[in-house]
Amino acid sequence: MKVLFLLLLSPLQGVGANGRREEDFRFCGDRNQTQESSVIYKHSPSNMSIENTAQALIIKRPFLPNRSNFYYKYSLPPTLGRYRFCIYWFESNRTLQLLYGKQSILLGGDPSSSIPQGQESQETEGTRAYIFNVSYFMKGGKNTSLPANDEYCFPASPESTPVWEQDVEKQLADLDNLIAQPLAPAAGATEQQRLRRKLGELEEMLAKVELKGQNQTFGEATVHATVLRVQPSRAPQHLTFVSQREESGEVQGFTVDLPSSLFMMVKEREEVLEHRVLLMDINRQTMFQDENSSHVLGDKVVSISLVDTVVANLSDPVVLTFFHDQLPRNVTPLCVFWQEDTSASSGSWDSYGCTTVTGSSQTECRCNHLTYFAVLMVSSPDITSVHRNYLSIITYAGCLISALASICTIFFLYFRSKQRDQITSMHIHMNLLFAIFLLDVTFLISEHLAASSSEVVCRVGGFFLHFSLLSCLTWMGIEGYNLYRLVIEVFNAYHDHFLLKLFLVGWGVPFSCVMIIFLASWTNYGPFSIPIYESVDGRSTNATICWITNPLIHNIVNLGFFSLVFLFNSVMLGAMVREIVRQNKKGHKLKHVLALFGLSILLGIPWALIFFSFTSGVFCLVSLYIFTIINSLQGFLIFLWYWTMVLQARKAPDSQSSSDSAKLQPSSS
Repeated sequence: MKVLFLLLLSPLQGVGANGRREEDFRFCGDRNQTQESSVIYKHSPSNMSIENTAQALIIKRPFLPNRSNFYYKYSLPPTLGRYRFCIYWFESNRTLQLLYGKQSILLGGDPSSSIPQGQESQETEGTRAYIFNVSYFMKGGKNTSLPANDEYCFPASPESTPVWEQDVEKQLADLDNLIAQPLAPAAGATEQQRLRRKLGELEEMLAKVELKGQNQTFGEATVHATVLRVQPSRAPQHLTFVSQREESGEVQGFTVDLPSSLFMMVKEREEVLEHRVLLMDINRQTMFQDENSSHVLGDKVVSISLVDTVVANLSDPVVLTFFHDQLPRNVTPLCVFWQEDTSASSGSWDSYGCTTVTGSSQTECRCNHLTYFAVLMVSSPDITSVHRNYLSIITYAGCLISALASICTIFFLYFRSKQRDQITSMHIHMNLLFAIFLLDVTFLISEHLAASSSEVVCRVGGFFLHFSLLSCLTWMGIEGYNLYRLVIEVFNAYHDHFLLKLFLVGWGVPFSCVMIIFLASWTNYGPFSIPIYESVDGRSTNATICWITNPLIHNIVNLGFFSLVFLFNSVMLGAMVREIVRQNKKGHKLKHVLALFGLSILLGIPWALIFFSFTSGVFCLVSLYIFTIINSLQGFLIFLWYWTMVLQARKAPDSQSSSDSAKLQPSSS
């Protein structure tokens, strides 16, 4: 109460604390106004100064006005007396504000008050007068008192030093040179982070650069930067920017439509001389590579930002339109923004807050925030949400049935034939069924492991899922080799420890392969998101499983290994077909058809249907259904084939005991 009473009785017609946000610089003092006077605001090349005469209070600084050959004059209250005044500098919006008594003046904020330099000498010449009770404050320091004087000078901080056009062009040239250099594979993420840091420094320079006009564009190579100066007004309008036409490249140009609500967001803030909108046109994806090696349309990344303002949850979206040629049928454009990962040196593309409106020659992105935007190109099979759900149900149900049938068949096979050749075949069948069982189980739990919060658990799950897949392929190849022994070899010689050797190959080769991949980098296994796109409205959902995180490893190891197994087993199946045709003279056509079908399942021939998924349209959809049904039920189909062969062998054991094809069938015991 005592403090409030003293303020009310103070003879100063001055200012007190009014809940202002913290400033970067403050200068306060008392001035005796003995005659009608004014404030002169001038440009200074190197520092900030405050001078006082009987006729004027003269303030100089190197940041504004942009037209350094002008000065600004403001009238002060006509009432004479002692006034308390304070000068505030806000670095965030480059604002210099004077509070003189009860009057608030935004210095440089009224261009109509500017007068050409050379005419101000008569205004500034006058009798020097002291300023009393002087104190100043700089951010990060403490309030400091100064003795009475008629002039004070303060050096400009490095952050407030003016930025010129040549400084921006040099920074752009350096950034272009860094982007043009190939990234080392081992230090890709680190190099990308360094480039994005350079890009951030460029944005800081653009926020302070001295402009020649309302809009100015910098850069002529990979990165183009445009600064749009927007004067604050009572009724903000939509702002539209159109890029230059590009004849070469996938993207011929783009437009940006900024809603009026964007500028309404900052209307309640302190008064500012101008808003600055930064547009960055980046023609290379080097700085924005995620772990999935996503492909951006035309390598075009566009950054939109409002200086010193975080823009999110806009009521009206920012509309960014990319113009391009007609896209391929199997490609879906998706509007995304770059999400920086604070816990790592990389980032990822995300579509949250953005909607995509596609056209024949343009893609429109409507987003409720400002950041780095691009159009992601994703392979999009023509599968609607209905078919996707059907395929998911078939897969999960088929894997569950297959796993149970595989275990049942293993137990039945264990107690079957005692003949040496048949024991070998039965053990090979049992190992293949056990590999199928592992594959079904690890696949069923993979999505649940990915949903857990533990990355270690997911990496282990991805490791075992890959091991199970390679084991299945290996034992399919061993089935083909066993078929070669039974049908092609003239003498079926028995090798010492033959089953042990097959066991080491069937399980050892897959384990060695996945261990090499794991030891090369433990991050090769982990959560892997599979974007699923609905063809109706372009909306997307992600299915995440624990799998190989590097698509290159998947393509080389899995597809390459399967291609070798498929070629070898196709040759073996062809030899078996020839043998069946040769024996078909004796009849039993149904038996031969069933045997052939079972052998193709054992050898994994239906797995080749996956190659037809690279097509499009109805043929792709049909092939995916056939592939999903047959291969998710592989263990169950082997179970059915096995018991069909057992029943046929029981009906006519004597007539088939001497044939070569009987070696492939279970004995009737």
